[in-house]
Amino acid sequence: MVDRSAARFRPSPTIFAFLFAMALLHGATVSGAYPEAIYKYVDEKGVVHFTNVPSSRKFQKVSLPPLPKMAVPFRTMSTPYDVYIHKASEIHGIDSRLIRAVIKAESNFNPRAVSPKGAMGLMQLMPQTAKDMGVIDPFDPMENILGGTRYLKEMLRRFDNSLLLALAAYNAGPQTVEFYGGIPPIPETNAYLRTVLRHYKQYKRQ
Repeated sequence: MVDRSAARFRPSPTIFAFLFAMALLHGATVSGAYPEAIYKYVDEKGVVHFTNVPSSRKFQKVSLPPLPKMAVPFRTMSTPYDVYIHKASEIHGIDSRLIRAVIKAESNFNPRAVSPKGAMGLMQLMPQTAKDMGVIDPFDPMENILGGTRYLKEMLRRFDNSLLLALAAYNAGPQTVEFYGGIPPIPETNAYLRTVLRHYKQYKRQ
């Protein structure tokens, strides 16, 4: 949660932004959660809640597709989801290597990943984001990748094709980026940017 009482973050000069982007290429990693089972329930307002630790009998177990048998070593461009990644790349005009980098950082290619905040699937879509992007089953790899890439494209449009701001918005929310007038001074968001950009750089070298 962002502390709204904090002083506003002002955009840095161009040269500082460049140096900051370079610095982001080296740093911490982000890891996802890998539950054996996922549960959901729909409340009285029609909102769907997902969890891997059900707190009441209202939650029902979700049937999940089997995990891919092949592992996803980092030093390869091949993944079990290449066809969906390339399709999303073609539809939304986003580099497939960037999509891979986001998936690597968000879930490490685990379609069952669920974050403590409730983000789901390969590209870690929050329930409302999944709904807004037309994703019915966030644990379906094809739907999740298409929906996540569409959301990333919307963030790029919203922030004038700034990759740094779009990725920050993907992680912290567009309202948070707008509130601070740039990359939010949030450790989690800065670590996320470093991770995605590092993966993206490595995928591009391949």
